[in-house]
Amino acid sequence: MSTGAQFYPGSSTAYRYDGRYPGLMQEINCCVTHTTEGTSLPDYDGGVSAPNSTLLPDIPNKRIKVYCHFPADMSARALVDNPDTTVRTNRNNCHQVELVGSCDPARRVSWGKLRAGVDYIYWPDAPDWLLRAYAGYLAWLHTEHGVPLTLTPRPFLAYPGSYGNSAARMALDEWADFEGHCGHMHVPDGNNHGDPGNTRMDLVLQYTRQIVAGDTNPPTSEEDDMPTPMELWAYKGKGEPIDAYAYLVTTNKRVAALAEQVSALTTKVASLETTGLTPEQITAIANAVADVQARRLAN
Repeated sequence: MSTGAQFYPGSSTAYRYDGRYPGLMQEINCCVTHTTEGTSLPDYDGGVSAPNSTLLPDIPNKRIKVYCHFPADMSARALVDNPDTTVRTNRNNCHQVELVGSCDPARRVSWGKLRAGVDYIYWPDAPDWLLRAYAGYLAWLHTEHGVPLTLTPRPFLAYPGSYGNSAARMALDEWADFEGHCGHMHVPDGNNHGDPGNTRMDLVLQYTRQIVAGDTNPPTSEEDDMPTPMELWAYKGKGEPIDAYAYLVTTNKRVAALAEQVSALTTKVASLETTGLTPEQITAIANAVADVQARRLAN
């Protein structure tokens, strides 16, 4: 038995696996977020380990592409499922979403020749437009299927601290009663993965609530997308000895030191009036000092 739309509007169903691996139809009441730890749409071994949906960031166009693999209310296959326990992880009324990208800090800046934020997403630093896009998907889950807009009280730990039997992992009875949103790191009973790390799911849920309330374009969106000065000036790995920010700080200190020297020289030139030099001689000395300092400042 299921209610509500089973496939996200505008999604692709080109990679559906329910014909090959039909799951249990259930009324979902929770959602598990994963990261694929890859840079493209996985094949999930032909559907053996597929979630309900995969969200692929289209970075140049600032949007997501949604691929639906199983109906929203059908149990998917992205969790370790222990058949010897009474509470089955994949079948515990849960919907599963894989986010293409990584939560591993080793991928924070680059992945081989690929660049984070340009060629793939490091999800703990995901841009605001992408968090809002995921919020749109979760708003649909809430509207069509009633998935509560609440997070697990357990922490979203940074990877690799989230791996294994961490403080984030639920007990089996806790998982059996769980409703709302959590990550793969929270699911028990043989699951040891640590995704999606410290992805800002709190912010995603905040945006989801805004969308559900009818506010689809909160006023901070453009500001949140703007890079900070430090991001604009950061070292880009092109062989520069220091980045632009460090260069500006160093230059500022040098200019300040030169300004002190100019002040001291100005005082000394003014004192020449007591040496018996003519005004013309004093002016010539002052001009020569000014020329020297101007060349040093220019350099």
